[in-house]
Amino acid sequence: MKIERFEDIEAWKEARDIVNSVYGVCRVDGFKKDFSLIDQVKRAAISIMANIAEGFSRKGNKEFMQFLFIAKSSAAELQSHLYVALDQGYIQQEQFDTLYEDIDKVQRKISNFIKYLNTTLK
Repeated sequence: MKIERFEDIEAWKEARDIVNSVYGVCRVDGFKKDFSLIDQVKRAAISIMANIAEGFSRKGNKEFMQFLFIAKSSAAELQSHLYVALDQGYIQQEQFDTLYEDIDKVQRKISNFIKYLNTTLK
């Protein structure tokens, strides 16, 4: 399947699902009062999908790969923030585990996409 729009990218679709999950867990009473952490968590989640989209719009593989690396870094940042949410009792272990694994899957897809784009540069 040819990717014609950023919405066709599987990693972007999964990043969108992660954003929706993050917004869901941020509605929990204790969590929603921690404005600083919620802001950081939401920004990191949104950054994953936004950087995939922005990179795709650049049309050049080299630039696209740079944005994919940023998206991957934002995913790691989100995982780190989730530890804080877990440690503060804002989310349950099961929620943490599910989100963490979903983020890992997106990171792997982004890494594989970077590898693919890198092979097309040669």
